Amino acid sequence: MRQFDLTPYRRSTIGFDRLFDMLEASARQNGGGDNYPPFNLERTGEEQYRITLAVAGFRRDEIEIVAQQNLLTVKGKKDKDGDQSAFLHLGIATRSFERRFELADFIRVEDARLTDGLLTIDLVREVPEALKPQTIAIKTGAPLAAIDNASSEESQAA
Repeated sequence: MRQFDLTPYRRSTIGFDRLFDMLEASARQNGGGDNYPPFNLERTGEEQYRITLAVAGFRRDEIEIVAQQNLLTVKGKKDKDGDQSAFLHLGIATRSFERRFELADFIRVEDARLTDGLLTIDLVREVPEALKPQTIAIKTGAPLAAIDNASSEESQAA
């Protein structure tokens, strides 16, 4: 993957440090080329998202999902001690893994299910009412009385 120099953007923007740090960390992490387990990201609605990971061979108790502020971590730890089989060919990867997903503000995990070797994690964005955009009504007519009083006092002082 190509390395991007974000220095010019850092110099001319204020308050985007977290975004630039996240982009640089993602570029470093993906530079290793480890794409296990494979996953899909999909938008299922205006404020709903889904992450689907292919975790063939893992049981529910071998997978851990941790959601904390702006970070979702999915870990899989396969217990190798219990399997004493002599494989002639081992093509299904069941190595331990850890996947991290950076989450935007107000995104929470709604549901997680393991079905037919696919781990599906449903996410939803819930913006608090106080932070949602508000439409301000424009009134017509005479200005407010407080503004009229301040204007008349200024004219009398002059």
